[in-house]
Amino acid sequence: MTLTQPFSSELDRLWELTGRAAPRVGLRIFSTGSCVHPEWVTIRGGSLRSVRIPALFACVEHPQAGPILFDTGYAERFFRETHPFPARLYRMVTPVQFAAGQSAAERLRAAGISPENIRQIIVSHFHADHVAGLQDFPQAEFLYEAEALDSMRSLRGIRAVKRGFLPGLLPGDFDRRARPFAPESRVAVPEALLPRFPFRRVTDVLGDGSLLAVDLPGHAFGQIGLLLRTERGPVLLCADAAWSAAAYRENRPPSGLAGIIMPDRRAYADSFRALRELHEAFPELTIIASHCPEAERRYAMEGVPL
Repeated sequence: MTLTQPFSSELDRLWELTGRAAPRVGLRIFSTGSCVHPEWVTIRGGSLRSVRIPALFACVEHPQAGPILFDTGYAERFFRETHPFPARLYRMVTPVQFAAGQSAAERLRAAGISPENIRQIIVSHFHADHVAGLQDFPQAEFLYEAEALDSMRSLRGIRAVKRGFLPGLLPGDFDRRARPFAPESRVAVPEALLPRFPFRRVTDVLGDGSLLAVDLPGHAFGQIGLLLRTERGPVLLCADAAWSAAAYRENRPPSGLAGIIMPDRRAYADSFRALRELHEAFPELTIIASHCPEAERRYAMEGVPL
């Protein structure tokens, strides 16, 4: 096959798996408020002090499909949904700091992108801090791993809160606009690649090879990351498979207490190890965690291009 541009790194060869042209895309990172949590819970060896944990989302600028979001972060309706008990426990455990103008829709408007022009949102998983803004995008379809929502649908009350799921955050017409990944969109990964590329299931999200979803379960059932290529190199949006760059760089996973919200601690350990292996095998790969202060500072606040 012929790519739209020549290989710039060894990791680029993974896009051959799709058999598509695999265009490069633009990428911007935005912040939508934050929560506060003791540092030692989020990273092994952390201090007893509480630290600010940002909630990030990404806007992928596709040459044909236009702007596509990866998650939406917090929004004002998060506070309405967590006002009654038992949902109030959610923000009692992780107090949220959110100001006017910080929602995904408002961040995009400030950047010159109308929320009505967002036609696709890729959902990494259905925790409230990743989907609170979905209702602000009335024209968008929702792309996700079916298991991510199927595993949550029956949860109510304290069981839903424990899993970070607030059903009221989903748009009323969610099912009409839902587009869970189809089996035919899977890409087979050759065995020869697996020692260095530790993902057995890859999904060609748009069918053109530009956006490759990879399984990163454990923190939530069906959680995915998103592999893409920008003009500056390959990027993995890893959602909550790690909560910071320091975690995967220094092999410092969260404490055991963080596992209370995880449906599968062993799967989380596997996903975290996959990030470590990718970071070591492909130093040209930029890995961005959805709650990483370093990523917020570098890409959202300082505007370093990706």
